[in-house]
Amino acid sequence: MSKHNGYEAVSLSRRAFMVTTGGFSIAVAFGGAKTALAQGAKGLTPNAWATIGADGIVTIMFPSAEMGQGIMTALPAILADEMDADWKNVRVEQSPSDMKAYGNPGFEGIQITGASRSTQSYFKPLRVAGAQARKVLIAVAAEQWKLPAAELATEPGMVVHAKSKRKISYGQLAAKAKLPAELPKVTDADLKPMDKWRYIGKDVPRVDVVAKTTGKAVYGMDVQLPGMLYAAILRAPVQGEKPEKIDDAAAKAVKGVVAVAPLPYGVAVVGATVEATKKGKAALKVEWSKAAPARNYDSDKIAAEYMAIARDEKKAGIVVEKHGDVTAALAGAAKVITAEYTSEHVAHACMEPMNATAQFADGKFEVWAPTQAASLIQIVGGLVFKTTPDKITVHTTLLGGGFGRRFELDFAFDAMGLAMHSGGKPVKVIWSREDDITNDLFRPLTAQRFKVGLDKEGNVVAWQHRLVAESIFARNNPDAYKAAKGRDAPVDDGAELPYDVPATQIEFLREPRGVGVGFWRAVGCGYTKFAMETLIDELAREKKMDSVAYRLELLKKQPRAAAVVKAAAEMAEWTKKRDGRFLGIAYADFGPELPVTSPMKNHAALVAEVSLNRASGEIRVHNIWVATDPGIAVNPRIIVAQIESGVIYGLSAALYEEITIKGGEVQQANFDTYRVLRQQDAPDIHVKVMPSLKDPPSGIGEIGTSPVAPAIANAIATATGAKLRHLPMTPERVKAALKA
Repeated sequence: MSKHNGYEAVSLSRRAFMVTTGGFSIAVAFGGAKTALAQGAKGLTPNAWATIGADGIVTIMFPSAEMGQGIMTALPAILADEMDADWKNVRVEQSPSDMKAYGNPGFEGIQITGASRSTQSYFKPLRVAGAQARKVLIAVAAEQWKLPAAELATEPGMVVHAKSKRKISYGQLAAKAKLPAELPKVTDADLKPMDKWRYIGKDVPRVDVVAKTTGKAVYGMDVQLPGMLYAAILRAPVQGEKPEKIDDAAAKAVKGVVAVAPLPYGVAVVGATVEATKKGKAALKVEWSKAAPARNYDSDKIAAEYMAIARDEKKAGIVVEKHGDVTAALAGAAKVITAEYTSEHVAHACMEPMNATAQFADGKFEVWAPTQAASLIQIVGGLVFKTTPDKITVHTTLLGGGFGRRFELDFAFDAMGLAMHSGGKPVKVIWSREDDITNDLFRPLTAQRFKVGLDKEGNVVAWQHRLVAESIFARNNPDAYKAAKGRDAPVDDGAELPYDVPATQIEFLREPRGVGVGFWRAVGCGYTKFAMETLIDELAREKKMDSVAYRLELLKKQPRAAAVVKAAAEMAEWTKKRDGRFLGIAYADFGPELPVTSPMKNHAALVAEVSLNRASGEIRVHNIWVATDPGIAVNPRIIVAQIESGVIYGLSAALYEEITIKGGEVQQANFDTYRVLRQQDAPDIHVKVMPSLKDPPSGIGEIGTSPVAPAIANAIATATGAKLRHLPMTPERVKAALKA
């Protein structure tokens, strides 16, 4: 057993196959091949990732969670390319939750999806697994034809012998195959060179589109099981409170309600229909405890407290990054600029509210959930429900949006806890939209303060950044938080400075106030890049330089970053004069816990074209241009779609989305009070993918979100001089900035 990220992971079994690739090893599980062969016509399973049927259909296992980001297509295409499978004969199947076989290398073997780590982490292992399958097929054909394997090659769905012009399909081989006594080893030399790729780098059609457009796709909400019960849960209005007195008489009188159950955090109503549970929940009368620390949480007061802490330099934080002597550099600077930024809580607003279905029978759980963390349901669920991970089977459905919210386990544990007491009947828990918003684990509320020292020529000589917020890891993964000695990488993510500055110091100060926070799309980058990139524009104006030229000067040591900045400016026709519209630019990189210069970083620059109604304070975004360098672009069309998605998500949070909390109670409950971007307010989005073919693929799910807000703020500042330093940039805040 080994520990990582605070959880125990089971070591790979004896069937694990160690593949040496270019000086390092990748563990690929190749279990069950001989058993599959014994099944005859059902096909050949050369490893845990692929099965070739006698009909020529190749079934590839998909290990992650598909929540709209396209990896259900991208990951199988990587394996199919190396295997030389014919894409029209490829079928994709959601893998079981099995860390031994399908664990995510980006999370040290835990099978979870998040932080844009799926494509970049599975890329090499899937190529190796595909090459392994191809070599097995060649070996099988060589045995049948009594030819040296070195004389054989493959083309889509076929093994070929050029000299004799013979061909045999993968299906024919699978029908009669005998597995080689020893599985062939794979080295880098066995992997296809880039110029031989058929699917990697190409716009392979998505495998999930047909099912989603015809209504056949199965999300968590669609799970139906015989004899299923339903449940709705009335949760405490304040985090950390519990029910002290429950009057459930009216709830039990509702037709179809079969049980009312007190929980540590609320009251569950179980019934034969969804409607019965909703009516029963509404009929509950509950008196709640009033002792939780969150009772004192008012978000506006917390924001002010956080900023006061950021200003108090006597209170030291956890150093996230440090280069040079910032104190001395600031003391010797010709001028010091101070800037302060605030960002409010933001909800995830997934279109599919939280839900899960569970059944408990014979001491074992079976769970159906739209989850990003199938392995954690097993690992943590084993601890919570006093069992072992092998007795918890998790079926990952499609997700109607994730954004980090479905990394949490609360909705799955709702169903599992109730299923233990349902007499073997499956229980489906459905959160209402109001449940989903008021009980979300929001993006952290933050205060950020900067001091930037300039020399006589206006060059930056010192950069001090202090960020105050609650920690995600302290709640979600306390062991990781402890191991990091108080640093919270998701919260301070993106704060590392990509620009060339002699002295920098970045600090994170954790300030718990009783309201837990969670992972959110691009997490820390959503507010750190907003602050950093608007400040960079301000420094450009201080030096009387164009903001594009200023960034290029500071990015001379970052050629990939400079290239996307230049490309985005060219796409937007940066120097073109516009009537009543203004341009702003921002740059962002993304690669959690990686150095700025790491080849695993994704780079993007974004230009926003906006207009402003000065009377109302309303900002309108008309066009957005994005240039992005993802390293190897596994599927360019999916990358474009993901950038568009990230832009929409970032724009909604930049202009509208805000959760306010008073006395610990969330004030928004549905889309009538929690405003999100409407279709009529969406801009035209133009995306240019600029792959760096020498660099490995990076994640793409987050990079489009974070540069949106600073690009908009920079456009307004350039046109009006108003400094927008508070997210979201509501009309009231815009008007206040115009008057300042």
